[in-house]
Amino acid sequence: MGTKFKGSKKEIQALDAFIKLKRASESLSSRVTAEFSKSQISESQFGVLETLYHLGPLCQKELGGKILKSTGNITLVIDNLEKRNLVERVRGVEDRRYITVHLTTNGKKLIEQIFPDHVKRITNEFSNLTPEEQELLAKLCKKLGKKEPN
Repeated sequence: MGTKFKGSKKEIQALDAFIKLKRASESLSSRVTAEFSKSQISESQFGVLETLYHLGPLCQKELGGKILKSTGNITLVIDNLEKRNLVERVRGVEDRRYITVHLTTNGKKLIEQIFPDHVKRITNEFSNLTPEEQELLAKLCKKLGKKEPN
């Protein structure tokens, strides 16, 4: 469904593209992340576990930046993962104000268990696009995501 807005051709085209992008993104995301409920984790919690698994320990601010969450939100996400013993906060030895977030053994086991199926779901979802279309989509999304505000 496109926009019903009665504006200029340029405005209608942009709104229509935005609506289609948003709907596709939301639809895809809900299908890909539906399995997280079986592990009782949210999409944000998965993002933290996956990021720590692939990049190693990070401070909360870096983690928030990686998964595009605000400082307040990332604190809550980490608090909840810490309650489940999936991550731990570690104070720096030289600067005790610096705290990094680390995967625990349980966190590592969980992400190693659920990540392969997550990759399979994403691969399956993108299978209706050719490799060339996937590459073009990635380039267009990157271009759109990097645009500086006017």
